[in-house]
Amino acid sequence: MRFVVVACLAALTLAAGASPASAQTAERGERWMSRMAVLSDDAMEGRRVGTPGYDRAAAWVVGEMAALGLKPGGVDGGWYQPIRFVEQAVDQGASSAELTVGGATRPLILPADAVVGGGRPLPATIDADLVFVGYGLHIPSEGYSDLDGVDLTGKIAVFINGAPTGMPTLTLTHARAQRTAGLMSRGAVGTVSLIPPQADAARMWTGVTRGAARPGFFPDTGEAPFAEIILHPDHSAGLFAGAPKSLDQIVADARAGARMTSFPLDARLAGRFTATSVSVISPNVIGLLPGSDPELADEYVVMTSHLDGYGIGEPVNGDAIYNGALDNASGVAAQLDIAEQLIAARPRRSVLFVIVTAEERGLLGSRAFVANPTVPRESIVGNLNYDMALPIIPLTGINVLGATESTFGDHARVVSEQMGLPLTPDPFPAENRFIRSDQYSFIAAGIPAVAFKFGFAANTPEAATIRTFNETHYHKPSDDLATTPIFTEDEIRLHDFIIGLALRIANDPARPTWNADSIFGK
Repeated sequence: MRFVVVACLAALTLAAGASPASAQTAERGERWMSRMAVLSDDAMEGRRVGTPGYDRAAAWVVGEMAALGLKPGGVDGGWYQPIRFVEQAVDQGASSAELTVGGATRPLILPADAVVGGGRPLPATIDADLVFVGYGLHIPSEGYSDLDGVDLTGKIAVFINGAPTGMPTLTLTHARAQRTAGLMSRGAVGTVSLIPPQADAARMWTGVTRGAARPGFFPDTGEAPFAEIILHPDHSAGLFAGAPKSLDQIVADARAGARMTSFPLDARLAGRFTATSVSVISPNVIGLLPGSDPELADEYVVMTSHLDGYGIGEPVNGDAIYNGALDNASGVAAQLDIAEQLIAARPRRSVLFVIVTAEERGLLGSRAFVANPTVPRESIVGNLNYDMALPIIPLTGINVLGATESTFGDHARVVSEQMGLPLTPDPFPAENRFIRSDQYSFIAAGIPAVAFKFGFAANTPEAATIRTFNETHYHKPSDDLATTPIFTEDEIRLHDFIIGLALRIANDPARPTWNADSIFGK
């Protein structure tokens, strides 16, 4: 599917008599498309973490940053922040487990009866009592907790993979994303996740077993071993023999609006696990634009986009290279255009352009940066993230994910009015896109952040176009520049919006803050 750049750029040829402003927009659009074409070319092999294709793409980004005049912002005076990861494949067949309930012990056949996850360091063995913890959620902003007064030290936490009704979707998604970390902090040594009784439980289990065949991936930070187990729906109810409530009653009460009750189970799980691990090193690429104001130059606005993609995978229509043009070569190319304009604008604060690795493996590159940034973490004032803005519809508005959560929104409204580009609400709030890309790594650390999408309303032709792309091309080999028409000049207008917002954040003496009613500031 190698893309011919000349053919694509023909559409950008300037009309006679074009104004200087439109000529500059077209030239910037041409450079953006050219950069995106390089990054999504077959030669980059889909930019999968830990592959030569990713490393080639990273080296190319370094060359572009240097040519623009950015300074190295990585470790040891260089452009890179190398991150060490572990790719872990659990051998389900060679692993074993047994479950004791009410004194009766029976084996669990893996992966038929249960699946052991590989996304965290896995202990060689485990043998611990089970404690039911409802949904396993702690949401103090809503006065809700399944964990208050529960002793999890050395125990395996059993939770229903769901959430209470009646709470804001964003609040629930944030709490679920933090669930395992919260259980670990309370001393749990593992989890057993239950699929609640429902009509599509069998379909959900099919997805679980399919995922069991894929290796897990996590940062090599020396985190304590932790076992994550998903139990087949047919075996979930048996855990509650002799418990204060049956699983059916717990689920029925929850659906009626009752709160979960946590309690110890008369059950114990023992397991012996076999896994193979491979060390993978992949870098974030970091460029620095020093601030122009001596009083603010030691503070940083961080711009992020992820470089990694899905690499070479299962062929679709004979094509095995997942080029990732819009996800997210488009974002990396956008950051290079944004950097070029910000260099000329000389912002007061410094700006870090962090092109992160391993987003597709769980936001791991940005998480690693936030955990160990190349500048003091307290000096980071905010994050602006670009991930797959989807310039495949006209730009009639901008969806700033997170605008309602912090004072970023106040600045965004000013830029919106100046540019005549209305801010549009998220048309797909149930998808929780605000916390599904690299901005969430900053949010989880208490740093205000936003992300950007082309704006549109639900149930419109534009929404249908986006849905079609997501269903047909997202995370597939057909996400390339030969497939989908691109609104190039509209894309550059989005860049100008991001530039205007970044400059307001960089030049304002006050740092961005969370709004008083935001869960992320609490």
